[in-house]
This record gives sequence, C-alpha cells and structure tokens, in this order.
Amino acid sequence: MSAAREALLDRCFEVVRRRGFSDLSLREIAAEAGTSHRMLIYHFGSRDGLLAEVVGRMEAAQRALLADLVTEEADIFAVSAAFWAHLTTPDLLAAQRLFFEIYVQALYGREWTTTFRESVIRAWEGPLVELFSRVGIAGDRARAHARLGLAVTRGLGLDLLMTGERAEVDAAMTLYGELARRDLPPA
Repeated sequence: MSAAREALLDRCFEVVRRRGFSDLSLREIAAEAGTSHRMLIYHFGSRDGLLAEVVGRMEAAQRALLADLVTEEADIFAVSAAFWAHLTTPDLLAAQRLFFEIYVQALYGREWTTTFRESVIRAWEGPLVELFSRVGIAGDRARAHARLGLAVTRGLGLDLLMTGERAEVDAAMTLYGELARRDLPPA
C-alpha cells in the first residue's frame, strides 16, 4: 500500500471511527478526511471498498494491541483485564460502536464485509487458543474458551454501549475472568 493511500486510510478511519458510517456519504467522509470523493474512489474503488479497508484496519489494530500485551511471563487473565480496559476507554468506544455497526452489515451478507466475516472469529481464535494453552488448557477446551472469551467480550462491549453501565459491565467481565480461571488444571 502506498504511503499516500495509507495516510488517507488513516484519516478516513478516524472519521468513520468517530462518526460511524451509516449516515455518512462518501463525499462527507472525504470532506472530513480532507480529500475529495474522487480520491477515495481512486484509492478504494467505492464507499464499500473504503469501509472494508477501515474494518481491516480496526481489527488489525485490536489484534496488535493484544499481541503487545502478551509477554512470556504475563498472566493471561491480567492480559485479558488490560485488553478489556483498553477496548472500553472512552476514546475507543466509538471504534466499538463502529465494530458493531459493521457486524450487523456482515450479518446481512453485504459483499464488502466478506473479509470481515471470514476473520471476525478465525483471526482471533489462534492467538486466544495459544493464550489458554499456555496455562494448560489445551485442544478443544482451549478453542471453546477462545470462542467464549470472544463472545463475552463482544457481548459486554455491546452492553456497555447500550447501557453506559460501566460498573455493572466491568463487574460481569471480572466474574467471567474468575469463572474462566476455575477451569485451569491444578498446578
């Protein structure tokens, strides 16, 4: 990807992260990103092509954050708590809202969400299975924990966006961590 296209995608990502995309036209995204709609079409093909790139950028950033939090000696439950805290900061809640906005579009099978649909579970499963394997939960059980962890994190993220009830949602995430820790094999 060219440096100019990368910089343009960065600016568009910030616009869409901040505002969502349902009510924004390509021209409005372009204006807020400081470019023309023609440049967006040149670089991304269409509004849908741009949204697909934005989604890829958002998911990659979240997986990179998780990778940065994981160290050889890191407790996976401390990593999980730090990841949750980061994902739910006020600055990133707009990105969470965007995630769910795109998730709904993917449920309807929008063509531009193909890559998202293929990666929204699979791209996370490997790193999460590896984390659970590090503490002795292996095979199918580790995969089940990975899927459950994704579902809990996404469900509680949606709950927080809908209700704004930070203390209640954080308490539920803490409880999930406690319950998951109980499944660890004896030391």
